[in-house]
Amino acid sequence: MDKLKQLETFVSVAARGSLTAAANAEGVAPAIMGRRLDGLEERLGVKLMLRTTRRITLTHEGSAFLEHCQRILADVTNAEASVSAGGVKASGHLRITAPAGFGRRHVAPLVPKFRDLHPEVTISLNLSDRIVDIAGEAYDCAVRVGDMPDSSLVSVRLADNRRLCVATPAYLARHGAPQTPADLARFDCLTLSSDASQTRGWAFRNMGKSDAVVYLKPAGPLDCSDGQVLHDWCLAGWGIAWRSTWEVQAEIAAGKLVAVLEDFAAPPNGIYAVFPQRKHLALRVRLWIDYLKHHYGAPGFWQAQVKTNSQA
Repeated sequence: MDKLKQLETFVSVAARGSLTAAANAEGVAPAIMGRRLDGLEERLGVKLMLRTTRRITLTHEGSAFLEHCQRILADVTNAEASVSAGGVKASGHLRITAPAGFGRRHVAPLVPKFRDLHPEVTISLNLSDRIVDIAGEAYDCAVRVGDMPDSSLVSVRLADNRRLCVATPAYLARHGAPQTPADLARFDCLTLSSDASQTRGWAFRNMGKSDAVVYLKPAGPLDCSDGQVLHDWCLAGWGIAWRSTWEVQAEIAAGKLVAVLEDFAAPPNGIYAVFPQRKHLALRVRLWIDYLKHHYGAPGFWQAQVKTNSQA
């Protein structure tokens, strides 16, 4: 028996609450639906539904299995539509959000190109450094950089993100370079203010303890809630900043900034696409996530960004 048909039958019966209603929707006899469910439960070795003449109730296992089945069927529909010449086209309005700095450089340029591929989709892009409540504010997808906290949100890792301590050659010529993270206490560190999202501090590998990650909160004469301002201050030679490679690669390549404490750099965290849930994910959202993953996963994408930004 077709496994996919069994899953479709299970979802249909669960949604309609009866074998008869599901059978009528498909145009087959209720007995056929019953045999499919029997076959599914026998194959899985677990009871999914408690069936009486009056009602159908999902078991605990059935409720958990239902969510997986709905996601699988939605994935199949989206996959077929994305490759079928006469298939369903992505349409509707896509609401996305991203951090301001990263969004300006690496999300905004991709938005019009994505819409060019899917002209029936309209797009709103919100750039903000605050943690947007995706579900509460009705966003379809967020791009986030950094460690993902435990959450009910679903995340897809798009690329690695590494962070480095950087300063101008002139600053290092005047003050020297730190040799260990502890030395940062003697330098002017440009830090995010306490009301920004970077709450744990700067991450480093502890070379003496199996490379475990440790967090420091350096002090300095200047702090700001905006990462771009810290970047600008660093380029102006006011101190050492802890920035993502996507933000400073171009300046390092051009000799405007120098990375320090590279031996202590923490393992990369991630760049993620985040969305409320997988069940019945709209095709436009699925294609947008796949589009980001395709571009961010290609090494040439980041190399091209370094070249573009270094020429700016």
